[in-house]
Amino acid sequence: MAHYSKEVKDEVRKKYVYEKQPLAKVAKSVNVPYGTVARWKKQAKEQGDDWDKVKFAHTKSGGSLEELARQVITEFILQHEYAFNELKDNATGDKIKQLATLSDSLAKTVSVNKRLMPETSELATAFKVMNMLSDFVATQAPQHLELFANDVIIPFGELLEKELK
Repeated sequence: MAHYSKEVKDEVRKKYVYEKQPLAKVAKSVNVPYGTVARWKKQAKEQGDDWDKVKFAHTKSGGSLEELARQVITEFILQHEYAFNELKDNATGDKIKQLATLSDSLAKTVSVNKRLMPETSELATAFKVMNMLSDFVATQAPQHLELFANDVIIPFGELLEKELK
């Protein structure tokens, strides 16, 4: 197992907490496996440094209600993406139901968030369509789900987020 310096760990925390980059993107940018970065985040939380709370507080203290709403929906989407990645490897009947539940909860969260931030409508619609397409692939061609998620959905989701902000 590789050993990483404190500087690398600090860089990961800074990019995630203050630059608001998704954890998967941070991991890629510092050439550290996602699982390792997620473990650092979990260990930090267990030691009293909850990166998500710091990130939320940082956003709340420095921004408007619109920025806070954006942060909440971003956090939910990141959690949704993580859960989706965890489930996609084993596309059994139970897992497919869980994916459908995740998609439903994302759609509901986005719907509620639209009241606080109407301009998320385009992004919300785009993510809803992406989730519907993911569900379709999960049920119709589960053998392609991992490739589809890694090579299409995740990169396209990042592109949508940039284009529709």
